[in-house]
Amino acid sequence: MAFRRRNKSYPFFSQEFLIQNHADIVFSLVIFILIGLMFEATAKTAILFIQPQYNITTLSLEGEVTTYHYGWKDCATILFYFFIAIILHAVVQEYLLDKVNRRLHLSKSKNTKFNESGQLGVFHLVSSVWSFYILITEGYLLHPSSLWENYPHSHLRFQVKFFYLTQLAYWLHALPELYFQKVRKEEIPRQLQYICLYLLHISVAYLLNLSRVGLVLLFLQYVSELGFHIARLLYFTDENHQKMFDLWAVSFVFTRMATLTLMFLAVGFGLARCENQGLDIEMGNFNTVLIRMTVLLVVCLTQSWLLWKFIRFQLRRWREFRHEQAVRKKATAKQPVRQLKRDTFGYHENGVLKAENGVSPRTKKLKSP
Repeated sequence: MAFRRRNKSYPFFSQEFLIQNHADIVFSLVIFILIGLMFEATAKTAILFIQPQYNITTLSLEGEVTTYHYGWKDCATILFYFFIAIILHAVVQEYLLDKVNRRLHLSKSKNTKFNESGQLGVFHLVSSVWSFYILITEGYLLHPSSLWENYPHSHLRFQVKFFYLTQLAYWLHALPELYFQKVRKEEIPRQLQYICLYLLHISVAYLLNLSRVGLVLLFLQYVSELGFHIARLLYFTDENHQKMFDLWAVSFVFTRMATLTLMFLAVGFGLARCENQGLDIEMGNFNTVLIRMTVLLVVCLTQSWLLWKFIRFQLRRWREFRHEQAVRKKATAKQPVRQLKRDTFGYHENGVLKAENGVSPRTKKLKSP
């Protein structure tokens, strides 16, 4: 299974060889793990990488209910889906984005941003639909108080735990992709910032059993970012498409306000009124004043920093627009006024010699006597 066309062969395990064949190498590792399921001696080890662990089956009025909690074995599952994310990244790049790039003929800087928006656009679309489906089926949107009631939410449904594991796997895979995709040095700090922020917030929500609040916040964030990447993709195809950026600006501000409101409502007021106050690591209870204030502080600082960057970007964009308008006005003002070519008998107009009074300067013929 080859993901990229080979125009030149490189020595084994050289830098260029790893970059060009990283998807094939990872695909071989995934096949090796899947083959382990076929043998009884290795099946128990292979299942650690594929299926979420720490399941608990309880009896309820609806029958047997299976829930999950987290543990160190989740690292093996995250590693497996880390490999899957690298393969899917290569598939999207090879069979979708590269074909579009050949038609657009973009510059190197625009090509890098186009690939970034293409990859993140697909991921945000899938994640926003998936998270919305979980919110509907679990009833979190219809009953907002369930976001903090009965805390700690240490026992997760399969779809909730699997969602968090795949989210961590995807954002972890984005780190080596900076090397595999040969991202420009100028772009690496910016991309590292949002990758680390995603990893931090998703890990905190998962480890502190704030999975319900985290699901709502991720849904809002992914919908907002999906609008941005769609707007940027449309802009690269045709630079006249700029109205989508205005829609994204509105959704961005709304997302920041909704995130802060929900965090103060769920963590600042909801968890503060819960009966389970105190630190109990075995039960997964982290409902203390210090932890709540730390979580609120981290979220508030992140949202404030994002708003500050957004305002700076909008002001710079507004100044550039005003500067372009001023340059256009000066250019139109400096255009010389077209003057008519004068002659001794009059002036030329449309190639015809006219007199000053508008009469043709041709001499009249005298009548013969």
